[in-house]
Amino acid sequence: MFVNPFPSKRAPVYADVPDEKWYDWRWQLSNRLNTVEEFERVLRLTDSERKALSQKGLFRVDVTPYFVSLIDPDDPDDPIRKQVIPREEEIVPFTGMMEDSLAEDQHSPVPGLVHRYPDRVLMLVTTQCASYCRYCTRSRIVGDPSATFSRSEFEMQLDYLRHTPQVRDVLLSGGDPLTLAPRLLEELLQKLREIPHIEIIRIGTRVPVFLPMRITEELCTMLEKYHPLWMNIHVNHPNEITKELAEACDRLSRAGIPLGNQSVLLAGINDCVHIQRKLVHDLVRIRVRPYYLYQCDLVEGAGHFRTPVAKGIEIIEGLRGHTSGYAVPTYVVDAPGGGGKIPVMPNYLISMSDHKIVLRNYEGYITTYEEPLDYKPHDPKTCVYCQNKRPEPGQKGITALLDGEEMFIKPEGFDQLHRRGGGIHRLRADPSKWKPLGIGSGDNEAAPTNDPKLDQSNSI
Repeated sequence: MFVNPFPSKRAPVYADVPDEKWYDWRWQLSNRLNTVEEFERVLRLTDSERKALSQKGLFRVDVTPYFVSLIDPDDPDDPIRKQVIPREEEIVPFTGMMEDSLAEDQHSPVPGLVHRYPDRVLMLVTTQCASYCRYCTRSRIVGDPSATFSRSEFEMQLDYLRHTPQVRDVLLSGGDPLTLAPRLLEELLQKLREIPHIEIIRIGTRVPVFLPMRITEELCTMLEKYHPLWMNIHVNHPNEITKELAEACDRLSRAGIPLGNQSVLLAGINDCVHIQRKLVHDLVRIRVRPYYLYQCDLVEGAGHFRTPVAKGIEIIEGLRGHTSGYAVPTYVVDAPGGGGKIPVMPNYLISMSDHKIVLRNYEGYITTYEEPLDYKPHDPKTCVYCQNKRPEPGQKGITALLDGEEMFIKPEGFDQLHRRGGGIHRLRADPSKWKPLGIGSGDNEAAPTNDPKLDQSNSI
């Protein structure tokens, strides 16, 4: 299948385990490692790891025998080891650290359903994973059986979706949806497919990486009944790509499921242009397209994994132009406080005038592109698509400025602040002063209110 086949590994301690058990995903889950004694059967723990594993209240530790077998037992800095075995640095707080750094719970209209973007939602369906990443964004709930979502909460999520027609895309995550009981997973997919305006379903999972045995023909046959269905897996380092993962991805691809990959930029693990280039090359070999490279979130326990944002820009600089375009992920900072994913990249636009732009490529080659002087702008008044936009209640953002629906976006309380507590007087009485001709409604809180409490709230 592959010119250079990917490795298949099994730690010596598992040499006598029969294949029928080793390749049984239920056996793998039942034999996960989580104690000092269990890990020391496979590798020699460092003092830092031993101290962390003995810490009370530590974020859950569980590693499948398959995944722990990929660790070099003689290398304390093994890139897989550092992702799943805690160190004492995990206990150290850092500036900016938050329990819910992406404000997901704040943006949840019902428990477990995050509606951050206009047309898509994140549906958290479990708090359980096959193994637990030490930098987990959702460590506030993930791994905690008492925080898992109930059937009544699933129904609340589904009911919200049924009554929110602008949602066309649902991402199942958690925890890991592929750890759900097969019957429950199919029930959720079936109910989502019954909602007419849900166009696509996505699954975010690390099960193919932690537990490729779970990707059975039976599972793939079930999933393909609910197309269009997409899947993103999570590989951070080339050492995670094995014969077993390649075969699992092949089964998913043959079931018609497009595969993407989400990586997290992690200090001492993959913060290297050449590691990242090897990673994306191996991913496309197994038909997985690099999708996102995330800046590490400001979440508790992840301080020692963080890099400067400049490191991510350096990595994209070393990928764009140096490899195939479809092998280059989008580098994003998931904005602290709930602003969503913000793409960050090197600056390829050097300058511009009213009729040309100046660009540079990955080699430093600088060129100009002549802008057309006779371009006839698109007319939204005669465009069927412009006249029938998909609703984005309250979230039109910058595109509303470009579409001419609004002329400005103001911080909350901007006009109230600049009224300085004054009431309505003769110069403020006419709100039409602040309505831009031909652009949207022009309201935007520009005019004074008739509420004396509001107008006097900032008086000094």
